[in-house]
Amino acid sequence: MLRIGAHVDQTDPLAEAAARGADLVQFFLGDPQGWKAPVVPDVPADTGVDLYVHAPYVINVATSNNKIRVPSRKILLQHATAAAALGAKGLVVHGGHVVKGDDPATGIDNWVKTFQRMECPLPVLIENTAGGDLAMARRLDAIDRLWDAVGGFEGVGFCLDTCHAHAGGEELVGLVERVLAITGRIDLVHANDSRDAFGSGADRHANFGTGEIDPEALVAVVAAAGAPVVCETPGGAEGQAADIAFLRERLPA
Repeated sequence: MLRIGAHVDQTDPLAEAAARGADLVQFFLGDPQGWKAPVVPDVPADTGVDLYVHAPYVINVATSNNKIRVPSRKILLQHATAAAALGAKGLVVHGGHVVKGDDPATGIDNWVKTFQRMECPLPVLIENTAGGDLAMARRLDAIDRLWDAVGGFEGVGFCLDTCHAHAGGEELVGLVERVLAITGRIDLVHANDSRDAFGSGADRHANFGTGEIDPEALVAVVAAAGAPVVCETPGGAEGQAADIAFLRERLPA
């Protein structure tokens, strides 16, 4: 069976895992909208619960804005180092975007420079994003261009978010096969329904069966990807436990 869990509060990730019956948990190491160094929770080793860390949302190594790009590289490395020290399986980071008027090639070049200067202490998983015409990882054609440049670096992986794909304008039917044709890998799945319509660009998650995504299409993506699953859905322990159970009941044994 696939290992399935949820995004939880960082204060006591293992207690949050137990409350949800989760095989794994994902959490932040501080304020997701801040630039401060990571704060590492006291998590015992060898608990049987797999750990994933999500990097702060403010990170944007693609931009030509030095005031954003330079500190982004710094805290990306800080969070990767801290996550590795925790024994995390991976660090999830958004693909970022370029500023208006810049060629997307500038963003790709900045991603290349990031990995040229950073030795990944654990898998760094670039996640597809929901919106923005200047995004580096919204649509598959953009991910294709990015992956051509960074996919060969040691430690670079991919995280597939179902809500982001739907909101970004990518059909879920056949999505895994299209992604694998580009990246050759899916290391983690963020399984989320979407509150908004296809192609809306809105990143608003919903519990399974309450949003705009066909629940069976979502299950099919999870099954085809065959990767560990994080439910980033609302409702706290109760809502996420229900979503974890929803997947377990429908996935092949």
